[in-house]
Parts: sequence; C-alpha cells; structure tokens
Amino acid sequence: MAFALAQQCFSEGNIGLTNVCVYVGAISLGAVSMSIRPVKSTSQAQPTMEGAGVRLHRAFGFQDPSELDPFLLFDDFRNEIPEHYANGFPWHPHRGIETITYVLSGEVDHADSLGNKGKLEAGDVQWMTSGSGILHQEMPRGNANGQMHGFQLWANLPRNLKMTSPRYQDVESKEVPIIHDDDGTIVKVIVGDFWGKTGPVDGIAAEPQYLDVSVPAGVKKTLPVDTYRRTFAYVFEGAGAFAGASDPTGILLEKEVLGQEVNIRDLSGNRTLVKFDSGDSITVQSGEKGVRFLLISGRPIEEPVAWHGPIVMNTQEELTQAFKELRNGTFIRSPH
Repeated sequence: MAFALAQQCFSEGNIGLTNVCVYVGAISLGAVSMSIRPVKSTSQAQPTMEGAGVRLHRAFGFQDPSELDPFLLFDDFRNEIPEHYANGFPWHPHRGIETITYVLSGEVDHADSLGNKGKLEAGDVQWMTSGSGILHQEMPRGNANGQMHGFQLWANLPRNLKMTSPRYQDVESKEVPIIHDDDGTIVKVIVGDFWGKTGPVDGIAAEPQYLDVSVPAGVKKTLPVDTYRRTFAYVFEGAGAFAGASDPTGILLEKEVLGQEVNIRDLSGNRTLVKFDSGDSITVQSGEKGVRFLLISGRPIEEPVAWHGPIVMNTQEELTQAFKELRNGTFIRSPH
C-alpha cells in the first residue's frame, strides 16, 4: 500500500492542544487509485428542543435541502437526565419522507395510526417510510443509569414515491453485520453494502449507505465511498482529523485558557458534522482516544422541495393540501 499524501499540521501555541492535521492527496492500493474526498466544511450540532420538550442536538435540518440531498435532517438525541427526554415525541404526522432511527442506549417505544407498535432497544434500527401519510409517536426511555442515546435521519422521497403506502422495517442489533479489520477498526453496516457485507435495512429510495465506524487510537483509516453520492460523517465519540482541503479543519470553539476566553480550532470531535466534497474515499486519522463516527452517503434526488415541519412535498400546493387534509381528517389514506 503506497501513500502519496501531503500532511499539513498546525498547533495552537502553548496551550496544550493536540495538533490538527489535514492530509491532502491520493492513495494508491496496488493498481487501484483512490481519490480522497476533501472536507467542504465542519460544524457542531446545535442544541434544540423537539416533541414535548426533548432536548437534543441537531447536526443539520430546516436549511438548504440541496446541500446534502437526499438527506434533510439529522438529530442526535443524547441525554442522561430523564426529565429532559421523558415526555418524548407524542403523536405527530409525517408525509413524503423516510426516517431511519438508530438507538445506542436506552429504548424507544413507538406506535402509529396503522396499529403498529414496537420497541427499539440498544443497537436496534428502525426504518419508516411515511409515504402518503402516517401519524406516530416515539417515546424514549433511559437505561438503568438513565442514559438515552440515539440518532434520527430524515431522507427525502422522490416525487413518484411521495404518496406510496407507509411501511416499517424494525431491525434488531443482532441482525446488523459487524466487520473487524486487522488494525482494530470496527464497522457496523446498518444500510447498504460495505466490504462484502450488506446491511439488514433495504428498500430506501435514497439508496443510502449508513455505517457506524470505530477507529482505534493512532490509526489512519481510508474508507471507500461511492463517487456519485452526497456524503457526511458525524463524530460522536473521541476525535479525529479527516483528510481534506488545503487548510487545516476543525471546530472553532470558545474556551477559557489561563483565565481568558480564546477562540481555537480543535480536532473534529464530539457532535461534529463533517461534509465532504467529491471523491471515492474518505480518510481519518484517529486521536489519542480513538474516534467513532457515522459515515452516511446517498444518491441525490435533485427535485424541488416544499417543506414545513414533518411534511416534505415537491410544491407549495401539495404542501398546502397536506395540511388541509390534516385539519379535515383525511390525511391518512387507505392502503393501496
């Protein structure tokens, strides 16, 4: 394996921070050349409240939908205080999207207007196609220590599937393939194909790849990504430096150092969203405690988006009609 990478690092003076590094170039694996995706931007998930007062962090959502098309929204619901999540997400509608929920700790009880009921436990995944419309609720419960942690991703549906019949797929953790690489890297394949394994969730219109990646301390790892898909990573444990643009990347943080507030750039760490440009692979150098992140990519739909709250259509007229049906009680369609 030959590496043709220029390493660029910088340090934030003498305040005890780890160097931030960015790697630029290409990797040659024998006769196969891999083009590393540069980092377009990094940002930190922002605290917000949803449902009946659930405190969570939103990595993106309710912004320009073309930027990460086909993905619309990504939430990190992580909390150790039951009062901050116990009231959950009571009955609410969805139309025109698919949601993928991944639980790391605690449980989520769910029910819907079609009579479906279930429970997601640690490591479980749920895919829901809202299609023509569904009412459902999601009620989180913490583990024995009161901890609740999970993610929810919204993926858009193309015009021809907006009014399809709603459906679910619940997947238990034991069904999710786990790959152990020689260098200690662990990849859970939730959706899509990766390194000869196929995730148990299928049939999603965006044809996404959804991976849970853990890279041990001090390891540099290159992972293949489909060239034609929009791609992002979400770091939720540890820290790492992703290969990227000509300038070092990291989150601009305000910290107190020796009694003074300073702005510094840190490694891409906890609750960091990393957006990538084009290429067929991404590279990450893990920090001293390793790094764990979700690596998600999907095929762009490239259609107009009319969006308000949990309903996503193609035109304003369709959106107005959906809310009219909510008001007059015709939102839920008979299965077809």
